[in-house]
Amino acid sequence: MAYESFTLNGGMTLPSIGFGTYDDTGADVAAMIRNAIDAGYRFFDTASIYQTERALGQVIKESGIPRGEFIIETKLWVDEMGYDNARRALEASLQRLGTDYVDLYLIHWPRQTGACDEDWKSLDAETWRAMEQMQSEGMIKALGCSNFLPHHLQPLLANCNQPPVVNQLELHVGYMQAEAVACCKANGILPIAWGPLCRGRNIPAEVSETLDYAVKRYGKTRQQICIRYLMQCGIMPVPKSASPEHMRDNLDVFDFAISDEDIMLMSCIPQTAWMGEHPDLRIPTAKSNPNQ
Repeated sequence: MAYESFTLNGGMTLPSIGFGTYDDTGADVAAMIRNAIDAGYRFFDTASIYQTERALGQVIKESGIPRGEFIIETKLWVDEMGYDNARRALEASLQRLGTDYVDLYLIHWPRQTGACDEDWKSLDAETWRAMEQMQSEGMIKALGCSNFLPHHLQPLLANCNQPPVVNQLELHVGYMQAEAVACCKANGILPIAWGPLCRGRNIPAEVSETLDYAVKRYGKTRQQICIRYLMQCGIMPVPKSASPEHMRDNLDVFDFAISDEDIMLMSCIPQTAWMGEHPDLRIPTAKSNPNQ
């Protein structure tokens, strides 16, 4: 089945598809978000490092649509971790967004510096305590993680009062991180897919051929197949696009279903088409100062 919405532990309801605001193409971010709202998106993913919080908040304000109809998810960056830093980071994000709360607040990466970071467990726990406190103050509706693998999740789950309700991971046809997804679901955590359209990389032949087969069988685009596949796997996709046409097409996935056999076919592709960002190996390079 494809979920028309997802209900998180704690009761928050998310739409079945979100919209990602990260942009490295030089597009007009405000126009992109405005078009996404017009297309029908109400879940928006941003982060302090993306430098899109200010544009997102302004466009939502200008839309005339009540704030309560939107779900805003943002994240603190690796240099914003720690108890005091986390509070400062959220306060700065709220100011840029022009709102007094965020619906979802995530730790962006579990480790600051990759493999040589020996204090990541205590730093995660310290950061999480600050987030729990800010949630109790009404600044955050629900807490989550991003890029946390099972060995990152387990110590956090063992030392928290409010467990994460979402975990955002690179997930797409050809790179499904089955163990990480299973760990999330076993602990009541909704997996959210970043990079769900398998774009921006050289797509291996086995992925390309499988998608082409599905396109012919179901009469849908590659992007629609990728989105529907994730939804039927119980994963919330967060695609991004600068094209209004593609934005609308990415929402047009509720009039068909991928067969169980084809879901298994797509799920059994060997792990491939990885973006190359691993939380235990290296941290992505920030493109610029998020506070500018």
